[in-house]
Amino acid sequence: MRLRDKCLITVSILLAVAAMNASICFANVENNDFKLAFDKPANNWTEALPLGNGRIGAMVFGGAQDERLQINESTLWGGEPHDYTNANADVSLKQIRELIFSGNIAEAEKLAENVMGDPKLLMPYQPFCDIHLHFSKRDQIAEYHRELNLNDATAITTYKIGDVSFRREVFISYPDQVLVMRLTASKPAQLTFDVTMDSPQSGTTVAAFDNTLQLNGQIKPRQNPPSSWTGSWSKPGMRFAAVLKVLPQDGSIKQSDGQLHIADATSVTLLFSNATNFVNYRDISADALSRAQNYLERASKYSYDMLRQRHLDDFRALFSRVQLQLGNDQSIESIDQRIKDFAKNEDPNLLALYFEFGRYLLISCSRPGGQPANLQGIWNQDLLPPWSSKLTTNINLQMNYWQADVGDLWEMQEPLWSLIRDLRVTGAETARVNYHSRGWVLHHNTDIWRAAAPVDGSWGLWPMGAVWLSNQMWDHYEFSDDNKFLQYQAYPAMKSAAEFVIDNLFEAPPGSPVAGKLVTNPSTSPENRYLLNGKSVGLSYATTMDIELITELFEHCIRATRILAVDGEFRRQLQQLLSRLPPLQIGKRGQLQEWIEDYEETEPQHRHVSHLYSLYPGGDITLNHTPDLATAAKKSLELRGDGGTGWSTVWRVALWARLQNSQHAYNNLKLLINTSTLPNLFDLCPPFQIDGNLGGPAAIAEMLVQSSNNEIIVLPALPKQWTVGELKGARVRGGGKVDIAWKKGRLTSIKLQLVGSGAKSKLYQVVYGNR
Repeated sequence: MRLRDKCLITVSILLAVAAMNASICFANVENNDFKLAFDKPANNWTEALPLGNGRIGAMVFGGAQDERLQINESTLWGGEPHDYTNANADVSLKQIRELIFSGNIAEAEKLAENVMGDPKLLMPYQPFCDIHLHFSKRDQIAEYHRELNLNDATAITTYKIGDVSFRREVFISYPDQVLVMRLTASKPAQLTFDVTMDSPQSGTTVAAFDNTLQLNGQIKPRQNPPSSWTGSWSKPGMRFAAVLKVLPQDGSIKQSDGQLHIADATSVTLLFSNATNFVNYRDISADALSRAQNYLERASKYSYDMLRQRHLDDFRALFSRVQLQLGNDQSIESIDQRIKDFAKNEDPNLLALYFEFGRYLLISCSRPGGQPANLQGIWNQDLLPPWSSKLTTNINLQMNYWQADVGDLWEMQEPLWSLIRDLRVTGAETARVNYHSRGWVLHHNTDIWRAAAPVDGSWGLWPMGAVWLSNQMWDHYEFSDDNKFLQYQAYPAMKSAAEFVIDNLFEAPPGSPVAGKLVTNPSTSPENRYLLNGKSVGLSYATTMDIELITELFEHCIRATRILAVDGEFRRQLQQLLSRLPPLQIGKRGQLQEWIEDYEETEPQHRHVSHLYSLYPGGDITLNHTPDLATAAKKSLELRGDGGTGWSTVWRVALWARLQNSQHAYNNLKLLINTSTLPNLFDLCPPFQIDGNLGGPAAIAEMLVQSSNNEIIVLPALPKQWTVGELKGARVRGGGKVDIAWKKGRLTSIKLQLVGSGAKSKLYQVVYGNR
């Protein structure tokens, strides 16, 4: 044990080979019962409770007399297989580059319309159908309660009518790919209700037969208004189908006019599954109805108790890996009231619940074999969802998966890695056609058809999406220590992204601030703008984020070539190019400069803080190794201000945590709850957007434990409000796991274990407290 710098304690711990095979033994602490509770049914979609298995999504409203389950399926999107590449983009791109270097940005932005994808707006994620239950009893409802039990991934509704208690349980099984609803009454023959299905998609049909409802449909051609930022399509699109089967314990079932009528039952089980004809981004030739029927037939072989147990075994194995406690008292208030009260009581347990809810949502909306979490995860009721509910790759998609590594939800990243494999194909075509380049490129949005071209408008001319995603793959390697993942997945994507960058670095002209340096052109700082000669513009060259992303990508590729013992000449090329990239600049206000020159900002408190990428989630700006840049980043955060949209507030939490400023991080958490959280704990952009929920656990974890490949910092940004707490099972870079506990703001215990794939021994330097 020794002192170093301003740290309170520094210790070195060698974890031996034997520790790899040791089981993880947590302290005997009572497990938190994480629940979102309500004392009334949902009136609005943002009061309903989300369920999901990565493919099927449901919002459960919990109505006592009229129940609604709004259903999604992750592959139901508008449009059809389509190549977005614009064959004529290359001509205008060369002119745009020349205009930007000459300072004629306004003209460059006009010309940018010529390089947009075909079409210029992407396709929307679509709602699938609704399930409705209508109960005949109209007597006074008493003792109403509904909840989402996060530990069990189950929505429960209970109430009484007279002396009869009613209970509904709903879950969506990943092992069996069905939604299951169990209805029970405390006395015989008390359940009488109708079941129907409908869909917001026009032309959908519903048939009733043999205790079954069957829904069939196809996405119709649609002309969407440009103001919706949603593309249109002129041909029929995906086919989709759903099957619902009623399994009563007793009573009777009749069917008529597309409805099922259940009478005088004591308990009833509903099984539901759905599917589309989506095979992959090039192929929609599957039989949707056969798929849905097959899921249901396989699930029907199991009893309700077996279906539930298979669901619990699957879900709990993931959800229980990491647990956060920030106090001992569990509130019995409804979740909407707890959110309202937070401004007064700052209940730490609500923040722990937010952490666990984010973990729950990622497991529920991103599972192996499925699609990655989009802007709304997997939950959407609108034909024209906000921003088309796309996959936005200039922060939002990446933030969706920040928690996966530290939160030990590695399997949940598989849909992201699958997306990258697809985009390496479509992105290579866009790189070839638009840029005459090797490698693969991705701009700021994609969809199920794997668009890689620039879209929307001039702000879409940001060719760094592939670089950022490649860096995220490297980060997973650092957490997992998995050389196979590096060799077969991460490094091929990283190298290809680097090849695109190499072919698109240009020497800055004489007279420019970085004359002779190698710069990107065109680009932008995502969605932000600056003032040039009194006019608001957004395109530029060598934006700070570009340089940060490229620098870290080249550094990661260099390290990967050494680990894998490959591509020595490529490594030497990258080393030479690194020395020719522009340095990060500090502006006249002491801030980290966002643009190539210290321009006045159009919106000083803009939601994006893209130029702080290398502070978080990147790692090249640190308090210890680059103190001047860290100080400049701090100034940028001060000038930007706290809060913003839900997701941008989460990013600020993580950035302040990296600066080990506990109170600024905590203040942004307060703003997240007080101004950007909906009644069901969904994140408010506005409107609802999932990224704040999914990024929240990563930001909170960053306040409690930070890591590089050989150093762990525990409690780097612990706020005074969290007097007691415990974090168990958090992953750290280098293949380790850590459990920590504290009381009265002081560390009381720490446990480290090496579990990284292929690791033999590891030397960690553990730093307690901020620097």
